[in-house]
Amino acid sequence: MSSHVFCDGIRRRDFLAYGAAGAGLSLPAFLEKTVIGEVNPAARGKSAIFVQLAGGPSHIDTFDLKPDAPDANRGEFKPIKTNVGGVEICEHLPKLAQCADKYAILRGVSHTLAAHDLGTKYLNTGNRPLPSLEFPGYGAVIMKELSGDPDLPHFVAVPNTPQSGGYLGPAYGALRTGKTPKVGERFSIRGLDLEKGITLEDIRKQQDLLKRFDAAFSDFDKRDPLVSGLDEFNERAYAMLTSDKARQAFDLSRESPSINLMFGDDGFSASCLLATRLVEAGVRFVTVSLGGWDTHADNFTQLKTKLLPPLDAGLAGLFNALSTKGLLDSTSVFVTGEFGRTPKINQRSAEGGRDHYPRAMFCLLAGGGMNGGQVIGESDATAAGPRSEAIAPDDVAASFYKSVGIDVTKEYHTPSGRPVMIVRHGKPLTRLWS
Repeated sequence: MSSHVFCDGIRRRDFLAYGAAGAGLSLPAFLEKTVIGEVNPAARGKSAIFVQLAGGPSHIDTFDLKPDAPDANRGEFKPIKTNVGGVEICEHLPKLAQCADKYAILRGVSHTLAAHDLGTKYLNTGNRPLPSLEFPGYGAVIMKELSGDPDLPHFVAVPNTPQSGGYLGPAYGALRTGKTPKVGERFSIRGLDLEKGITLEDIRKQQDLLKRFDAAFSDFDKRDPLVSGLDEFNERAYAMLTSDKARQAFDLSRESPSINLMFGDDGFSASCLLATRLVEAGVRFVTVSLGGWDTHADNFTQLKTKLLPPLDAGLAGLFNALSTKGLLDSTSVFVTGEFGRTPKINQRSAEGGRDHYPRAMFCLLAGGGMNGGQVIGESDATAAGPRSEAIAPDDVAASFYKSVGIDVTKEYHTPSGRPVMIVRHGKPLTRLWS
């Protein structure tokens, strides 16, 4: 996995390491953490995919171009028409332009947190960060609220995610792949694949031995709820290891050639393809990450050569594959960075760059009953801020949750007993359903 260093010295690898349920855990340990606190998710909705554009992508160079702005603002990219009348996006996103009917563009999304860590927490939880409280990420809440297949992990991060269980605890962390898949190749996941030389028969014999061992200590188990609970975790781990469903969900070599052709041959495309397979199998929540958007210098070269091509191929492939598989209506998709970039081009390099800018940014929403093929919100003439009423990250979060049937006014309780709504502020954007 790549490790981008942001301008504030924080490594992307570091702040993507939030949460205790990492790829380094054994499968039983991961499952144990997913049920700490007697988790009993309610069955509502289907699945969701969250795409994290770490570093803060430039809104004015991607989905909110301003061709009539002054030279110091507009940059070198030109807008192109999409398959939706009146909607234009960057010329370096031609594939996304041809499937714009499948997603909604939110412009004029605005907040005030210009630091990577704080902006990331805000956009990954829907709650403005507080020093006294760690809010759960979207995956944690969806994992808590939506029931899932016992043969599958409920929250998967490809390869990692900044989302954690927050005050809900490590029970709601992600199963992290820790690496990026490749299109057309079998993807090996630590904990879901058998070690070299080990067969399913070996696992069955080991499980039988554990059962006989447990029987010998059954009286002790009954007196200690923590020890007795370990049986459940091992049973669920055994179910996944012996389940063809789990292994096949991660196996990209099983995908049809026609679906593979919708994607590029880069790692982000493969991650997006894997996300479609996982939700098709029944995984409730998947995060996919594409970093490198901290373009303080050489903004235009980085975008057109390194960042926009994989974004275009992977994200268009995601929307088209979900649609072809008949999954777009039942899968909510949320694409975002932590903030936008300054409308005015700086002079840190020969061609210039753009700095952190939370006052204006874009988000994309799709699926889950939300109407694509539209632009909601608007920035001003130079993309320096909302033209009129701002869209807050809280509003985007409320919309995302609504699309999977979760009432954001529902209250959880912190370990200290403090009642906290899922999203403290913000209301769903009604235009997404009108």
